[in-house]
Amino acid sequence: MTESSSLSRFALDLLAGKIRVIDLTQTLSPEFPSLTLPPELGQCWPFRMEEISRYDERGPAWYWNNFSMSEHTGTHFDAPVHWVSGKDHPNNAVDSIPVENFIAHACVIDCSAEAAANPDFLLTVDFVEKWEAQHGKIPARSWVLLRTDWSKRKMPEDYVNAREDGPHTPGPAQGLVQWLIDERNVLGFGVESINTDAGQSYAWETPFPCHYLMHGNNRYGLQCLTNLDQLPPQGTIIIAAPLKIRNGSGSPLRVLALVGQ
Repeated sequence: MTESSSLSRFALDLLAGKIRVIDLTQTLSPEFPSLTLPPELGQCWPFRMEEISRYDERGPAWYWNNFSMSEHTGTHFDAPVHWVSGKDHPNNAVDSIPVENFIAHACVIDCSAEAAANPDFLLTVDFVEKWEAQHGKIPARSWVLLRTDWSKRKMPEDYVNAREDGPHTPGPAQGLVQWLIDERNVLGFGVESINTDAGQSYAWETPFPCHYLMHGNNRYGLQCLTNLDQLPPQGTIIIAAPLKIRNGSGSPLRVLALVGQ
């Protein structure tokens, strides 16, 4: 089958409803929680929206808004330049990343039962190897998405799940992150929680290893995903294209999954 006929078949299957399009994006609103750092550090802006006009004396025939937010608020993309370990890579900001990297295969690893039992659950190499024995090897240049059903938690308290010692959210073990890069050549790592790293990873010997290692190897991150429970373990294509912000370290975005019926 030629490339043109493959694309034609894809378009026809999409029109015929043979391919489902699933939204993996949280709705932006002022109530959606944003990352909070220690008070001595700079802070992310939460989402704010102000009405400009709505069919009134400010603009009789149109409705629109101004909004402000951090690059890393809501469902968002992390570029390598976001972390000090990725600052020297070429094409490391959202405006310079090769666009073909925004469409990729995704593997979805279901740890929802484990995360429900333990909010500090860590995904390990052993867990992933057992998953591969059942579902197949992770293809190179795939996203690995950690399904925890965290997006179903009550906003914002249970979702952030912060205590006196910081947030308690699941994530990857440091050894797994390096293994995914070295042994599986993944494109990036995505989660339903607010941080690709486990909440308590700030206290590890290598703090925030998913950020440090993924971005240090010119890979990407996705946070605040939802509807991962609607995706199969293998075979999903996701479209995750950040806004083209000059020298942007990340961006809110609409993440769409394409799944065969």
